[in-house]
Amino acid sequence: MTIPLLDLKKQYQSIKQEIDARISKILESGRFILGPEVSSLEAEVADFCQAKYAIGVASGTDALELALRALGVKAGDEVITTPFTFIATTEAITQVGAKVVFVDIRLDTYNIDPEKIREKITPRSKVIIPVHLYGQPCDVEEIMEIARENNLLVIEDCAQAIGAEYKGKKVGSFGDIGCFSFFPSKNLGGYGDGGMCTTEKEELAEKLRMLRVHGSKNKYQHITEGRNSRLDEIQAGILRIKLQHLNQWNQQRREKARLYTKMFKESGLADKVILPVETKDVKHVFNLYVIRVRHRDELLGFLKSKEIFAAVHYPIPLHLQEVYKQAGHKIGDFPNAELTAREIISLPFFPEISEEQISAVVESIKEFLESNN
Repeated sequence: MTIPLLDLKKQYQSIKQEIDARISKILESGRFILGPEVSSLEAEVADFCQAKYAIGVASGTDALELALRALGVKAGDEVITTPFTFIATTEAITQVGAKVVFVDIRLDTYNIDPEKIREKITPRSKVIIPVHLYGQPCDVEEIMEIARENNLLVIEDCAQAIGAEYKGKKVGSFGDIGCFSFFPSKNLGGYGDGGMCTTEKEELAEKLRMLRVHGSKNKYQHITEGRNSRLDEIQAGILRIKLQHLNQWNQQRREKARLYTKMFKESGLADKVILPVETKDVKHVFNLYVIRVRHRDELLGFLKSKEIFAAVHYPIPLHLQEVYKQAGHKIGDFPNAELTAREIISLPFFPEISEEQISAVVESIKEFLESNN
């Protein structure tokens, strides 16, 4: 049995008629950039995320960079974030000229450790970017308290976590700006790139709208330099349909995650596999189902030999990436991130994954671990 890491075809087939009809309607309209589909999606995402404003942009990476620019982050400023995330988080920081300041992660959630943030704050600190990794919210209440105490701004990186909640409140509604990705593999994924910023502040919403269209409020009248970062009508139309199903799909993800965990525990692997947790007061939406194991790379090869396709998110923490070599970080600087990077593995996971497929994955991992005692 071939088991893919992700199966987007099943999801498309379930909503094919709606999607095809919407795309056809948009093509016939002749409106392809910042039209009614985008403005409707913005209103619907704002409502879904419990935010006052939502601004569509071209990607999740652009969402982060434009958020930093809207907040006035510039050369000489420091931005605190995690070394255990996709590079888009830090690319956005360096693109505006600011310095990346890393803080190690918690070993249970793989999210930034709030207790370690305070020791990294300096007079040059301006923003904290917590990443709600794998769909699990950070300790956002504590992070916001630290930010208030130190007069810092907060940008939530919600790329993997749309619909996740902390104490009943949606991620993306806590910080000054929330940033979302609509990359196809995300819980709310388009059929191409796309992103969104959310905010409570009208002034920030206006800045973001300008920045996405070359710094212009009115055509050919440029108040600042921005960029071309517009969410297109076709992606917005697709996302509007998928947003209507998101709560159901997120619930399916939670149910399939519970099934994985149940099967792992019943298989007697509890002492050999570190399973994902859902911490108190949060609603985890499981963009990925990740475990930690010893001999991770050998396990990946074993699963592939059985046509079970797993992956690693992420194999090299950012402080050890070649691109940041000049920062002078070394092995051992962020031990929790480094340990996690050595052991983490993302298993096949999507809302439509079957019980049979999950069972086959767990049994294969059991076979490998028992033969590598």
